[in-house]
Amino acid sequence: MKNKNYKNYRKQTQRVRGGLFRSEHGETSEAIFMNSGYTFQTAEEARDRFAGVIDGYLYSRYSNPTVSMFEERMALNEGAESCFATASGMSAVFSSLMSYLKSGDEVVSSRALFGSCYHILDQILPRYNITTHLIDGTDLTQWEKHVTKKTKCIFLESPSNPTMEIVDIQSVANIAHQYNALLIVDNILASPALQKPLELGADIVIYSATKHIDGQGRSMGGAILSSEEHYKEFIKPFMRHTGPALSPFNAWILLKGLETLQSRIDQHCHNAMRVSKFLAKHPKVDKTIYPGLENHPQYDLAKKQMLQSGSVVTFSIKGNNAFKFINALNLFDISNNFGDAKSLVTHPATTTHRVIGEEGRKKLNISDNMIRLSVGLEDVEDLLDDIDQAFKEINI
Repeated sequence: MKNKNYKNYRKQTQRVRGGLFRSEHGETSEAIFMNSGYTFQTAEEARDRFAGVIDGYLYSRYSNPTVSMFEERMALNEGAESCFATASGMSAVFSSLMSYLKSGDEVVSSRALFGSCYHILDQILPRYNITTHLIDGTDLTQWEKHVTKKTKCIFLESPSNPTMEIVDIQSVANIAHQYNALLIVDNILASPALQKPLELGADIVIYSATKHIDGQGRSMGGAILSSEEHYKEFIKPFMRHTGPALSPFNAWILLKGLETLQSRIDQHCHNAMRVSKFLAKHPKVDKTIYPGLENHPQYDLAKKQMLQSGSVVTFSIKGNNAFKFINALNLFDISNNFGDAKSLVTHPATTTHRVIGEEGRKKLNISDNMIRLSVGLEDVEDLLDDIDQAFKEINI
């Protein structure tokens, strides 16, 4: 059936209908095309499809109808010309870098990153003779100092996980483009509903769709969004021949997640703000970090480039009591994930950022008493009661 064009509709309509393709059966929900390959009527048709003379699917490692629907919906939502869906968020991170970089190139990155991203930049890229400069992303003078004509690519995460640092994306984009450097923004904590890096000057936006886009802990997935030119020259050939493709079933789950993304994000943010304010006033808390709190160092910047402040709240508990507090919670599940409908708690130093080592954690100000909360969709009063009873149980 005819594939309608949803480019002129508003974002919420695009999240529900963008990329929708119906087969001859006229199904209401998007179909799951669980096939690895495709047949051709003639040898000539196969030849012409592979040569790009005629359109059509070739192999599901390259593209698939269900995956294509997810990619088009993501591109519409982000305001991007192209999207390539990946098997996970980390495959999106690694592929966005390695599809573009080569031996001898230099990368400048904010230091405050998810542990695996930090490991790629600090440990893996140097194996390919790619130099990485890790800097304080909140300090524009450091970007100005380290970005030079040798810089091929800039990478940043804003807000950062778990320290919630906010980088001035527009200012960094301006610096990058002075030297024709590519700016890649990991927008995972903000989600497509809260921040639009392409509108701020980024060249590529990447996501772990496993988080808010799915939002219910069911599926792995990722996405790379870029211009059509960059997609054709760098991303498409790299992805086709290295194979980090998203499965059709996971693409279908993520399509369903996009339909409810805005409603979920609004509730996440409402609950997280309540939790952050509760923690900020608690006598057993040393420090609460949330972009929506006025004492956040980049509060004004967060208000400028984000629509709301997100679902993640980080805090430091007094004394050596992080494990005791986490174990005393009843409603929050212990998990290293975030963006889930269910509220989650993790200890970054021994989970998400264990891989970067003690010295690496010190550079990122990730202490042993730091706790990260992913605030879910439960009744916020129940969440506050759970946090309160955990503090009382450990009796500090």
